[in-house]
Amino acid sequence: MHIEIDGVKVNYIVSGEGRNVILLHGWGQNIQAFQAVHKFLESKFRVYTIDFPGFGESDHPPVPWGIEDYTTLVEKFVKSLQINDPILIGHSFGGRVSIVYSSRNDVRKVILVDSAGVKPKRSLDYYVKVYTFKSAKYLLKLPIINKYEKELLGKLRSKFGSSDYKNTSGVLQQTMVKVVNEDLTHLMPKIKVPTLLIWGEDDTATPVSDGKLMEKLIPDAGLVVLKGCGHFSYLEKFNEFAVIVDHFLKKDGANN
Repeated sequence: MHIEIDGVKVNYIVSGEGRNVILLHGWGQNIQAFQAVHKFLESKFRVYTIDFPGFGESDHPPVPWGIEDYTTLVEKFVKSLQINDPILIGHSFGGRVSIVYSSRNDVRKVILVDSAGVKPKRSLDYYVKVYTFKSAKYLLKLPIINKYEKELLGKLRSKFGSSDYKNTSGVLQQTMVKVVNEDLTHLMPKIKVPTLLIWGEDDTATPVSDGKLMEKLIPDAGLVVLKGCGHFSYLEKFNEFAVIVDHFLKKDGANN
């Protein structure tokens, strides 16, 4: 299904009956990433899964977006479809949107899975790469050299860019830069509803230390660490994930 929000076509699926649940996928993913979770929940809830703009079958953002833009889109999606007090389940980047949304809107509960939102602590090597790239971009605008700018920038991105950055292009690359650098820790104390944090023990993209910090900052939060899995803990240990989520949401099922 599609809905148009401020000129941007947003793809989503919805099924089931009961209290509303919204699933928000991670960066570079789409509706399919949450397919198993959607099917698991639809027997007890009315479940919405969204393709964020730039991914799946949704339109690309018209300009580089930040978390505020993605959150505003979800807010308008909720208002347009008259969804009341949803339960939010966000993975990674979707966790970022869930944090901002739930810090200022009515929600029933929040589940953050290997969520982003804590600004990464970067190594010296990272900053060397970033500043080398920025310096090179400046130099490539100088006369004579500038005619090779596009070709050389492509090589620099290939050498210095992260795999996520390399796998995106144009407006999404600029969006990713904006999103990654946003620290949301100041919003976490504003989340006043029960919040479940689920993390993969071996997550290197958003380490368990991020989950522990969120547990401290969110007033009513609890952290569960799944052993032997990484950033996609909800897929790698789906059965354990499903049992934990089912217990957390038990009082909010279709008959309650």
